[in-house]
Amino acid sequence: MKFNTRQLEESDWDTLVKWWEWWPEWTAPAKSFLPNNGTGGIIIEKDNQPIVAGFLYFTNSDAVLLEWIVSNPQYREDDRKDAIELLINTCEALCKDEGKKYMFTIGRNKHLINTHKKLGWHVDTKPSYEIIKNI
Repeated sequence: MKFNTRQLEESDWDTLVKWWEWWPEWTAPAKSFLPNNGTGGIIIEKDNQPIVAGFLYFTNSDAVLLEWIVSNPQYREDDRKDAIELLINTCEALCKDEGKKYMFTIGRNKHLINTHKKLGWHVDTKPSYEIIKNI
């Protein structure tokens, strides 16, 4: 199992949009809604096949938002969960290297929530809602 971890690039955008569109009830966010216009995140690959990606919203506080984690619906290898864990752990390490102390995410996918729990994240069991307004 040899994964490659790298910064998202402009050329990844079309791939990410296809992934978002494949998953039920997901809509691809606007690039301008994402950090660095869609390149402010990490992608995990294996043998040049992209597996999972996520975005990091750095703030002027000690907190970073990890969001819009999306995975390749065609990738069904046994190490899929390992790739998702590597994404989260890589993002954590990057945030620590930047001197950040807290990470926050929003989720409703039970597998992703369980992965966060496994990695030591606190998961509030009360429902919450994303509240967004286009202005």
